[in-house]
Amino acid sequence: MNYPLSEEERIIQKTARDFATKDLAPVAEAANKEGTFPDEVYTKLGELGFMGITVPEEYGGVGLNNFSLVLVLEEISRVCASTAVTMSVHNSLTNWAIKTYGSEDLKKRYLPRLATAEILGAYALTEPSAGSDVSSVRMSAVKKGNEYILNGTKIFISTGNKAGAVIVFARTNPDDRKHGLSAFVVEPDFPGFSVGKIEKKMGLKAST
Repeated sequence: MNYPLSEEERIIQKTARDFATKDLAPVAEAANKEGTFPDEVYTKLGELGFMGITVPEEYGGVGLNNFSLVLVLEEISRVCASTAVTMSVHNSLTNWAIKTYGSEDLKKRYLPRLATAEILGAYALTEPSAGSDVSSVRMSAVKKGNEYILNGTKIFISTGNKAGAVIVFARTNPDDRKHGLSAFVVEPDFPGFSVGKIEKKMGLKAST
């Protein structure tokens, strides 16, 4: 199906394509061979507005739709799928979860920094015994006073070792297997947070 792009969408597409060609391509091959994470790439993507493209303007984003995000991801992935994966997790999972379900305090605290790539986002759902079967999540969250204590382990979390804001799913109601989960925004300097061994991958090596 041929979908005619608007003038704004063509500009977004061209901007992403130019960035991918001029800024990303020169570093992508080496980054994927060596398994390095090019922080400067995400700084530039933040300056272009692509790390907060669907975040409302009032929270420091560009305020565009998901189709615009897809246009950007398509151009980026032509050159470096690793970068596109990191961008997708950041935009489609972390930013989306906070802007859609987060309190006003969470939106103000995290979205402006996520939108500019001051911090990156991650989405921690998968566990050693739970992946696609979300109802098998075992990480617990117990309320103590005004705080929740999370206890458990997550694995295979994209950008988990680089993120400044991690959406973590934990069980707040152990008696409700299907609906007893809650999502928390966790920062890497919170007490008890640690990152384990970074696994070697067959591909997408410039993402973590």
